[in-house]
Amino acid sequence: MSIWKAAARASTAALTAVLATLACASPAGAVPPLALDPFYTYDGPTPLAKVAPGTVLDVRTVPFHLASVPLPLQAVQLLYRSTGQRGQPTVNVTSVVNAVPGALRSPARKVISYQSFYDSLNPADQPSFAIAGGLTFGGLVNSVEVALIAPFLTRGYSVVIPDTEGQEANFAAGPEYGMNTLDGLRAALMAPEAKLARDARIGMVGYSGGAIATEWAAELAPSYAPDVDARLIGSAMGGVLVHPAHNLHYVSGSQVWAGVMPMAIAGVARSFDIDLTPYLSEYGLRVFTKMQDASIAEVLGAYPGLTWEDIAKPEWETPEQIPIYVRVVNELIMGTGGTPSSPLFIGQGAKGEIEGTKGDKPGIGPGDGVMIAGDVRSLARQYCDAGVAVQYDQYDNLSHVGSTEPWTPAAISWLEARFRGEPAPENCAQIAPGNPLDPIPRVEEPAPPAPAPGRETPTDATPAAAAAPTTGERDVAPASTAAAAAPARPTTASPTCLGKRATIVGTAGTDVITGTRRADVIVARRRRGHRQRRRRQRPHLRRRRQRPPVRGHRRRPPVRRYGRRPPARRRRAGSALRGSRTGPVHGRAGTRPGQRLRAAGPRVAEGPPVRL
Repeated sequence: MSIWKAAARASTAALTAVLATLACASPAGAVPPLALDPFYTYDGPTPLAKVAPGTVLDVRTVPFHLASVPLPLQAVQLLYRSTGQRGQPTVNVTSVVNAVPGALRSPARKVISYQSFYDSLNPADQPSFAIAGGLTFGGLVNSVEVALIAPFLTRGYSVVIPDTEGQEANFAAGPEYGMNTLDGLRAALMAPEAKLARDARIGMVGYSGGAIATEWAAELAPSYAPDVDARLIGSAMGGVLVHPAHNLHYVSGSQVWAGVMPMAIAGVARSFDIDLTPYLSEYGLRVFTKMQDASIAEVLGAYPGLTWEDIAKPEWETPEQIPIYVRVVNELIMGTGGTPSSPLFIGQGAKGEIEGTKGDKPGIGPGDGVMIAGDVRSLARQYCDAGVAVQYDQYDNLSHVGSTEPWTPAAISWLEARFRGEPAPENCAQIAPGNPLDPIPRVEEPAPPAPAPGRETPTDATPAAAAAPTTGERDVAPASTAAAAAPARPTTASPTCLGKRATIVGTAGTDVITGTRRADVIVARRRRGHRQRRRRQRPHLRRRRQRPPVRGHRRRPPVRRYGRRPPARRRRAGSALRGSRTGPVHGRAGTRPGQRLRAAGPRVAEGPPVRL
């Protein structure tokens, strides 16, 4: 243990010195943006849906970069086929880094799958882009993690680093994390360029966001990737996100971790392709928009004290009231996808007050500031009951960041013992009970209220055609929404006025519509009657009846008392206009100033002469 602790501290110190040096260094070469890199795109002739998960689609070898500066290491990057959160075929990238030159190693039979905690909604922050030389603010997390993989590389291990969130950066989508990890291991074992033995043994490790991928890969491996599961010797994880719905309440109001709440909402909406913006307030929409490309490095401490009430509309007091949220978040609870077949090492902090998160919320209890210790204990006990050897360590006086110091050397030593073939330790009997991990009860749509007294309802109407509540302006819904919510069934009930509100019942195959007099959801009959009443009350709005023209006659416009009158047109044959025989009215023979003009049409008013 002391050797690994010293190695970890030495690596951290060396990395700090390197990063300080890199502050004034210039990149060795420009790297094209991720969107312009053709390596991340599959354009093969075979449809992606017909390609087996884990199939290698493209290969390239790049120098391993630390903050865009190349190191004397080579990384083999593989583009492979994987599976998204909704079951859709996707492509993803993993990077294979072999041991440093001169290190004692077996022929690549010991493989560490390291899952990064880059935690970002920006695809450019993923490990493969940083390893290839890309430099982003969120991608600097990958440079820090070199201190965690360096001990393995110096002792002869090959390290596989997948882009756990996929190429769309689906943050917090645990099952997708796991499938990307397992398919990346499949691709690494199949690609000759990776130089991994077919019978290589694999250990998985990850902290925080990397623990999400590690745990989901361990529980999905027996069913999703049994070929990889047969090679697993164990998984080490720390700072574990077990029940995301609990964590949303836990970080609400935190001084440091509150920004993770809208970040997770954006990630879940993206991964499940759902729209949660109708439930967000105006401020929540602004925060949600800013989160679309945010990383964990940009969010920490940026929203101190942010709560659910700050980003949601007042009518949604808790997220559990939103049906679509309940459906998707229940799919992210750990332990619902299967049971790991290999041993587990789990470390968890429990002093979140250090990082500004209270641990006295009912039903949640203490945590490390972002992860809940009671949920992690319940997951460990669940796997213990299923026969899995679980070693659980809880750091009662450390927070999420501080727990990495004892967890890192303990995880490395635990994995080293598994590769040596030693029996996995377990302390299931000493794990204290935790929080219930039951799924959130499904939210049913509210039942329609009973019809108002005195309203006639057709006997053949369905329950969906019942009247909507009429107790507030918020109940007004667009006609398109109301028409789509209930089947089109002809009704014969007439409108019933209730004070200032009016409940309108359609008569032409529509359903019940509830609205105010100012609303736009009034049927045509009411609109037509409203226009007729306005015409009776305001005579100037009445339609002027146009007298049909007499054949051979043309109305003459009235003579204007002031200004110029449009020039008269040429008289038609047979015109009944008297006085002038030619075009203009004045200044010709047969007319005189002030002469009254008479015609067969309407009477023309007298007036002073008008000069044309």
